Amino acid sequence: MSGDKRLWVAFLGGARYSRPLDATSRKKFRMLSEIGEMFVIGFSQDLRPRRFTEYARFYLFPQWPMPVLRYLTMFTVGSLLALWLVLRHGVRVLVAQSPYEGFAAALAKKIAGWFGRKTALIVENHGDFETSLFLQRRVRAPSLYRLLMRWTASFALKNADFLRAISVSTRSQLERWAPGKPIVQFPTWTDMEVFLAAGDEAERNGKPDGQEVVYVGVLIPRKGVHFLLEAFARLVGEFPEARLSIIGKPENAEYARSLKAQVRSLGLEGRVSFLDPMPQAELARRVSRARVLVLPSLSEGLGRVVFEAMAAGTPVIGSCVDGIPEMVRDGATGFLVPPGDVDALAERLRWALSHPEEMQEMSRRARAFAREFFSPEAYVQNYSELFQMALRQIGAV
Repeated sequence: MSGDKRLWVAFLGGARYSRPLDATSRKKFRMLSEIGEMFVIGFSQDLRPRRFTEYARFYLFPQWPMPVLRYLTMFTVGSLLALWLVLRHGVRVLVAQSPYEGFAAALAKKIAGWFGRKTALIVENHGDFETSLFLQRRVRAPSLYRLLMRWTASFALKNADFLRAISVSTRSQLERWAPGKPIVQFPTWTDMEVFLAAGDEAERNGKPDGQEVVYVGVLIPRKGVHFLLEAFARLVGEFPEARLSIIGKPENAEYARSLKAQVRSLGLEGRVSFLDPMPQAELARRVSRARVLVLPSLSEGLGRVVFEAMAAGTPVIGSCVDGIPEMVRDGATGFLVPPGDVDALAERLRWALSHPEEMQEMSRRARAFAREFFSPEAYVQNYSELFQMALRQIGAV
């Protein structure tokens, strides 16, 4: 694709970026930069604001410890910054990565219109924006939060020109909130190459004979890691070699502490490890060596880690919620269990640990699915077509 510098796009979202970018983000924005000039409004990984250029121009707010401060920053300064990008740099497309950031983008779009600047707004849905917040942490004054969230999301979706979903479930939610709005669906970005390469290596050399179970993701109540610990505890007597690795950032510090206390109360010291987030290549190798990856979420927009694990040749046991059943074929590429059902999760884990040959066959089917499910080239092409459709919607092309 040739770079069309008449296409200027700004992304607004709650994502956190490092400087320099991690390898996965670098590849994503390098590929997106081929279709136009990209701007990113997001957050840094600490309390320092940052502005730099690395394939895209990044404007990063401080990572305030209180979520309400992050929302306020995006709603106020984010709106003004998006407006400045439209008026000063000629940005024609605003992409909000949830309906809440969509409020800031919609406000910038409306004000830009007063200056005679037509701007296309795309609002994305990467998860259940109605309930996921309340499954992540304890929220004070939840009724007030719900009222404000509904108002900001409604304002964003009303002013959107196009919507983007990453799964059937997120699409259905958008259809309920904004009936009649055009919706495009394609999965979220991932660097599949490192996971496919790890899977190739594991296929050549063979998986280790160990019985490692792995979880990858942030530590928040919505992810259901406490159910996984309880299910794993039921199996340790049968499988003395089994180990559970929990890889992820303690996003909710109180929940992370409760998980470690649960490990002690269940007598799992020495059998469960808590590991910090790691570079994608290292994570891919680690996942490729595991017998199974478990994602016991109560809510999950798509669950990118599911097809990453499958690409690495590791079958998945996942909750039968939201986007996970779109990727996991029960009994073929992994297993589906009801969310919060410890008995069902323990039984599937028991089967996975006691049937290594069948799991190898499941691994091959999972890899074949993952190769078809996501392509970086298709991801960029989908965005390119979405941008052009949005511009045509406002008569800008």
